[in-house]
Amino acid sequence: MAWLGWAFLTVVSWGVYGVFLHTGSLGMADPANGRIKAFLYVGLAYFLTAVLAPMAILAAKGASLAFWEYPAKGLWWSLIAGIVGAVGALGVLLAFGAKGTPAVVMSIIFAGAPVVNALYSIIAHPPEGGWGGIKPMFWVGILLAALGGTLVTFYKPAPPAPKKAAAVTAAPATIEPQPPVK
Repeated sequence: MAWLGWAFLTVVSWGVYGVFLHTGSLGMADPANGRIKAFLYVGLAYFLTAVLAPMAILAAKGASLAFWEYPAKGLWWSLIAGIVGAVGALGVLLAFGAKGTPAVVMSIIFAGAPVVNALYSIIAHPPEGGWGGIKPMFWVGILLAALGGTLVTFYKPAPPAPKKAAAVTAAPATIEPQPPVK
């Protein structure tokens, strides 16, 4: 069950991804281009994590680093997967730029993505008996995933209202009677 630990690592990583990405884009202090600047750093992070780390692991295991010689089917599908992932990351940033908040955007993504995954998997690898072979509880699960994303989106707790600065009012000036000048 080692896979479960890796799955939870992904849950935690992707669970904070949207908030970190939003914080990074705001931290760029550039309302017009901050999201794209943040995406540039996402790309740099992907390079460090998804290019250099696997090359080091492959080298340590004595595997071939000649990635251009890898089997075409694996090469192209992996490249497409990377492009789809990067497009998704860009979509997250563009959603934030269109006034979406991390809690709402990520709720929609994380409720919708498993539904898309399940439906695509059924189309790509039809179950025995075709669509009629799908048990009703699967459809209930799809409905609950969509409903869960909807509920989180509409009923997420609101952040605290910004604190208003205390109004500073000057006390009315009082005029003290002065003694006559001699």
